[in-house]
Amino acid sequence: MRVDILTREYPPHIYGGAGVHVNELAAVLRGHIDVRVRAFDGPREEEGVTGYEALGGGVGDASLDVLAHNLPMAKDVAGADLVHSHTWYANMGGHFASLLHGVPHLISAHSLEPLRPWKAEQLGGGYRVSSWIEKTAYEAAAGIIAVSDGMRKDVLRCYPDVDPAKVHVVHNGIDLSAWAKPVTDEERAKADAVVAEWGIDPTRPAIVFVGRITRQKGLPHFLKAVEQLPQDIQVVLCAGAPDTKEIAAEVSTAVAKLQEERDGVIWIEKMLPRPELVAVLDACTAFVCPSVYEPLGIVNLEAMAVGLPVVATATGGIPEVVVHGETGTLVPIEQVQDGTGTPLDPEGFSRDLAAALTDMVADTDRAARMGEAGRQRAADAFSWEAIAERTLDVYRQILR
Repeated sequence: MRVDILTREYPPHIYGGAGVHVNELAAVLRGHIDVRVRAFDGPREEEGVTGYEALGGGVGDASLDVLAHNLPMAKDVAGADLVHSHTWYANMGGHFASLLHGVPHLISAHSLEPLRPWKAEQLGGGYRVSSWIEKTAYEAAAGIIAVSDGMRKDVLRCYPDVDPAKVHVVHNGIDLSAWAKPVTDEERAKADAVVAEWGIDPTRPAIVFVGRITRQKGLPHFLKAVEQLPQDIQVVLCAGAPDTKEIAAEVSTAVAKLQEERDGVIWIEKMLPRPELVAVLDACTAFVCPSVYEPLGIVNLEAMAVGLPVVATATGGIPEVVVHGETGTLVPIEQVQDGTGTPLDPEGFSRDLAAALTDMVADTDRAARMGEAGRQRAADAFSWEAIAERTLDVYRQILR
């Protein structure tokens, strides 16, 4: 069986959870089938991976240049048994490849455009283009993989013309060995140096956030919650790549205000290499995921793999990962049903988030026990080998 995977993100150009998913999935699938990866951002040297520039140099429009990548990708799928695309950036390439070569097209649903209306701030009319691409591809696909049961429900709600029998649930996975906390003296020394470089005090309780600066990640709500935390709690923000100038300014202003009012507010704006991020996570007491939209939340799995308890919003696929009272705390939220995920009571949500975080770090022994339970859950339910087997089952069903 030959499967061609189409994606915007692939190493060394990864900026989100979908890119991590594709990289890990492709690696484990290669042990079972012939996998060809086709990605954006120019040529790659890795065997079995083709990187593309925009056809003709593109036209200078972000949404239309997606199609300028998709066209040559679709052409090169010739000879595959199945084409598997990830995110709207590659969905039309998969759709065109299916029409052109007569092979089934499978989509992995990592997020949905109708549930991210704030992207209109970022893309303008391009958001209408991305929405059309996604809708067209989803309704024509031979199958769709949703990364959570919550995401499956969202797919069927947003695209009622999709046959429910075509939508399968296969969770994201995690490579525990890649996210193991430092254990040897050499690893610990390197980790301690990273922690010291960023000014994190390992003797104080600390809450860490990791994510892009985008509306869906709920960072402004978390920053409001920080105002209500006890002064001894450190806050570590691994946050960068803002979607728009507006949200960048909003977050920058809020962080500056917090840093004036309390010490221990540390903002790491660059994307850290994985060993350095593991060192930062390991130095903290708890992980926070204040997302208002999260199909699954691979960052939660990464934190759990390091051994951190997770305090997260009870929305989307997060409750399928975080077990309330066992591996962390789920913070309830009532949301506007207009696709934005906006809390009906933003102040109440921030207040509840602050209370849950304060409670979590107040008992470090309990937090550590929850962290260990989270790591075990990640190992039992979200190993990449198990995810690959479920993905292969979907491939076989579609090809039958």
